[in-house]
Formats: sequence, C-alpha cells, structure tokens
Amino acid sequence: MKSMLNKVPEITVFFWIIKILCTTVGETAADFLNSNLNLGLTGTSLIMGLLLIIALVFQFRSKRYKPSVYWLSVVLISVVGTLITDNLTDNFGVSLVTTTLVFGVVLAIIFAVWYKVEKTLSIHSIRTTRREGFYWLAILFTFALGTAAGDLIAESFNLGYPLSAFLFAGAIALTALAHYRFKLNAVLAFWIAYILTRPLGASIGDWLSQDKDAGGLGLGTTMTSAIFLVAILGTVIYLALTKKDAAPEAL
Repeated sequence: MKSMLNKVPEITVFFWIIKILCTTVGETAADFLNSNLNLGLTGTSLIMGLLLIIALVFQFRSKRYKPSVYWLSVVLISVVGTLITDNLTDNFGVSLVTTTLVFGVVLAIIFAVWYKVEKTLSIHSIRTTRREGFYWLAILFTFALGTAAGDLIAESFNLGYPLSAFLFAGAIALTALAHYRFKLNAVLAFWIAYILTRPLGASIGDWLSQDKDAGGLGLGTTMTSAIFLVAILGTVIYLALTKKDAAPEAL
C-alpha cells in the first residue's frame, strides 16, 4: 500500500489545547444549530454530516498534515459525534447507559481490527489511506462515547458543570501521571485522554453557555461557539505559520 507523510500532528500542548477547544465547539455548535436555528436534530445531523464528508475528502486527498484541513475535520467530527449520541437518546429513546456501553464496545472492536490489520495503533504512523480510515473512524466514536459517558455521569451524579469539568480534568491528569510516572503504555494513555477530553470540553461549553439558573454563566451558545472558534482559528493559523506541531518529516 502506498505510503504517505504522516497525516496527523505531533502530540504537543497545542494538540490538547485545540482538541479541548474543538470538543467545546462540538457541544455548543450542535446546540446552536439545533435550537437557535431551529434545524432540529435531523436537519442539523444531515448538514453537519455532509460538511464532515467534504472536509474528510480534502483530508484524505492531502499528502501531508495540513493544520487547517485536519482541525476543520476534527471540529466537524466533534459535532457529528455529539449528534449521533443526541439522536439516539432524544429521537429514539435509547438510554445513556446503553449508548455508553454500545459505543465502548464498538470502539474496542475498531481498535482490535485496526491492530490486527496494521499491528499498531500509534498515531505517529498514519501514513496510508487504510490507517487513516481507521484513525478517523476511531475519532468519530471517541466523540460519541465521550458524549454519552459524559452526559451519563452528569445526569447520574448531578455534579454541575464546574465540578464535572474538574472531575474529567482530574481523570486526564491521572492518566498523564500513570503514563509518565508508572509507564502506562503511551498509545493507551493517548486514547484514554482523547476520550476524556470530550466530556471535559462539553462541561466547559455547557458551563459557559447555559443560563445562570441552570448552573451556567449565561453566555449562550452563539457567544460561546464564536469565542472558541476564534481561539481555534488563531491557534491553527499560528501552527500553520510556525509548524510547531508538524512531524520532522513534514517540515
């Protein structure tokens, strides 16, 4: 199979910053399109699904990592992953317990097949179309799983948005500690942290956007989405100019 330059960024602090920004937008943008524009879950899902397909076409056709195309795909896939869970729970009445378990199993199957076929789950080796396909499929279901698990914990324990954010941030910190101090496998640590950033970003987004009587700061989904989109755009432009997150082979 034809080999390409690595198609994903290096895992730096910028990666995690933009990832959390993207997950926050995934939560607030989905709510904005669904409620403020009155598109409904079905209409929102169709529009965002189409946009994601277009973005992924450009991503797959690219021969190297391009920050603008890659992070646009992540923003869109974060919205679509959120909408998958919301559709199942709101339109079809599937419980969050069920969606969490099902998405967990589906993700485990994706990883198992990916490893069986490619002998690695490392994102430092996304150099073929097949590996990239596995990568983006896994990304989609990490967002769906993170949404379901995050909503389940928030509803089950009624922790409130700030405390929920600290809970998930703490879980990410423990994962990092387990990796750097106790030698937890790097690939496993990465994917655990990747899943946990979804409910972390959602908690931050809800805290900023929801009304004060609901435990939020009352900024609204429009303002919150705009703030985080501008932050993403600024960071991506910076990375495109400096290439601080590009693999050495792509410089």
